[in-house]
Amino acid sequence: MRANRIRQLWAADQPVLNGWLSFACPFTAEVMAAQGYDSLTIDMQHGMVDFMTSLGMMQAMSASGVVPMARVAWLDPVEIMRILDAGAYGIICPMIETREDAERLVSYVRYPPTGVRSFGPSRAVFSAGTDYGERADEEVLCFAMIETRKGFDNMEEIASTPGLDGLYIGPADLALALTGRTYRTGFDRTEPELIDAIVKIREAAHAAGIRAALHCGSASYAAQATGWKFDLLTVSNDVRLLAAAARASVEEFRKTAKI
Repeated sequence: MRANRIRQLWAADQPVLNGWLSFACPFTAEVMAAQGYDSLTIDMQHGMVDFMTSLGMMQAMSASGVVPMARVAWLDPVEIMRILDAGAYGIICPMIETREDAERLVSYVRYPPTGVRSFGPSRAVFSAGTDYGERADEEVLCFAMIETRKGFDNMEEIASTPGLDGLYIGPADLALALTGRTYRTGFDRTEPELIDAIVKIREAAHAAGIRAALHCGSASYAAQATGWKFDLLTVSNDVRLLAAAARASVEEFRKTAKI
């Protein structure tokens, strides 16, 4: 089975740069995969992506060697097992709130006797390797998202779940959960109490011997978070990157043309 480059980078004590795909478009995935990310995550929760399109997106990524992952819509065994069979090398699952949730998540990602994943890697046996069944549990990553008050309160128990590889922080929902509408919504939190909460989640993950990941809105914030010892940093997404580049182009034109 092809090795998971994320695990290789971690073994070398290097952080992982993860991109985010919300467009339901294999060509967009191919373009993003050529830009130098270590991994790319297909967003099946808030993105515009269904299963068949996600399959084409992973096929489009394959030439680059980037690690394909998926943020599933929910803690659903059907969706999780199906996207793994299609070739995803990692699962990020939203709204994990308890140790029981995390145990269920791990069970859907791992084959027996560790979990209950059904065997049938229809595409993965071709895209990853013929020994997929023997090595998948060693290579495939499993992340639980911490983004609710209940999940935050239970983060130590969640982090201690056997078979879980990391905690993934969703800062936008976490901010709403911890402060309500006190602050703006969105990523790249600068409020001291939210930074403290983010660091506490990272500490809980590392104390349990697993990894910590953070969703960021900008490259500069992600670079700052490497100083907080995060193991995986997601920077923006394809929608925001396109919008920012298009806006900058329009503004440059209007400024240069003095319109």
